[in-house]
Amino acid sequence: MHIELPSWIDDVVPPPSGALREQRMRFVIELAQYSVRHGGGPFAAAIFNIESGECVGRGVNLVHILQCSMLHAEVVAIVEAERVVGAYSLSQRGRFELYSSAEPCAMCLGAIPWSGVQRLVCAARDEDIRAIGFDEGMKPQPWSEALTSRGIDVVVDVLRAEAVEVLVSYKAVGGIMYNG
Repeated sequence: MHIELPSWIDDVVPPPSGALREQRMRFVIELAQYSVRHGGGPFAAAIFNIESGECVGRGVNLVHILQCSMLHAEVVAIVEAERVVGAYSLSQRGRFELYSSAEPCAMCLGAIPWSGVQRLVCAARDEDIRAIGFDEGMKPQPWSEALTSRGIDVVVDVLRAEAVEVLVSYKAVGGIMYNG
């Protein structure tokens, strides 16, 4: 499966290998900002190899642009990363972590365990997303336990305020709340 990423995505240079957690999240938030500027959704994600720090997958929300409800940023990043590493589960090729500009919705929460990532790092919280009008679906509470019980570390609130700014700007420009 190949999903065509927007042409502007290569304008956002990924952080250098071995970058710090905040640098990686800043990259993801910058992807989300570009997405909003180019008519896409306010969400972005990237997958990094834990050992080398290499970015192997990038994703932005393409739901409205490509008219497909499943093309959330996390899913797009997972598809690209699996294509790049050549495996249906990233765990077959090493240890990887998924950075997301926001906590996962119900659909992405279900996709993350099968992706083979060992860690999820999030910025904005569920309540931040719902506050601008998105419906995140039914998730177990606390949702992070669904992942930690499967051996996936969860880190939240990394650059949360910066990610919330992207959400607020999306709403301010009249961004489409396609599942609100």
